[in-house]
Amino acid sequence: MKRSLVTIAIAVLLVAAWSIGRLQGQGAEEKVIFVSANHANYSQMPESKGLVSMSPLWGDANAGAHATFTKFAPGYDAGMHTHTNDVWIVVVKGAYLYKDDAGEKRVGAGDFLRVPGGHKHWSGGDKKEGALFYEESSGKFDSIPAK
Repeated sequence: MKRSLVTIAIAVLLVAAWSIGRLQGQGAEEKVIFVSANHANYSQMPESKGLVSMSPLWGDANAGAHATFTKFAPGYDAGMHTHTNDVWIVVVKGAYLYKDDAGEKRVGAGDFLRVPGGHKHWSGGDKKEGALFYEESSGKFDSIPAK
């Protein structure tokens, strides 16, 4: 049951991403994209000391709108930060831990989280399982340490 909910959630997000891309003129080169989270090409993010890895699905996280599969190692602590652009997350496996002024959330497999650009928050991975999640943004990905 959980697996089918995750599949449905990812499918809905992919359709939304396609629609947004079309509206932003990115649909000029229409093609089907299929990537299995279990077989994706993950690259370690240097600033994370090997605790975060990402696999691009479409777009370019360094330049604009994009989507990735992202992994947080067990116990990863991203600290308090903001992002310039909105970030949408659907957890595939494990749990993405989230905190802001309103409280804490454990975002588990099949759960969705939207973090508005400029919103101060903390994030991390479950201490035992870490987190594997689909992440999408309307613009370049950044992590700005909170003051």
